Amino acid sequence: MEPSLRIIPANSPKTASYADTANSFGLHDTLKYGPRSLASEIKTTSSLRNRLEHWDETQDNFRLTMERDLYGIHAPMRKLMERKIVSFNPHMPAMPQSNIHLDILMGRDETLDMPDFMGVVPTNLSTDIHGDMERKLRMR
Repeated sequence: MEPSLRIIPANSPKTASYADTANSFGLHDTLKYGPRSLASEIKTTSSLRNRLEHWDETQDNFRLTMERDLYGIHAPMRKLMERKIVSFNPHMPAMPQSNIHLDILMGRDETLDMPDFMGVVPTNLSTDIHGDMERKLRMR
């Protein structure tokens, strides 16, 4: 957690395009800008998508920073410790589960999302429960 009073997520870092890294001959200057990456030139992401993907993380970081400023460093540390303890789930991995404790600590207990009233559709129902438990508990 990097302390930040940012309310909205930061813009994604801009990558240099081919035109920005061209030297006087019109070629990519590898010594100055590093090796050319076609994937970074082709991949374009919108700033709205970036904001939506990082919205919850930014809001949570803002709340923890405000708690740190108001109550001291112990408040966000305690909250993060409680989240880590509550997020450990010793139940069977194949069974449907919800974590109301984590929802309360994250402040999502008063919101209504799609999984709350439509239910979560299990994507992969495993028949090997013992193997799933061994993988979850890192016994294998």
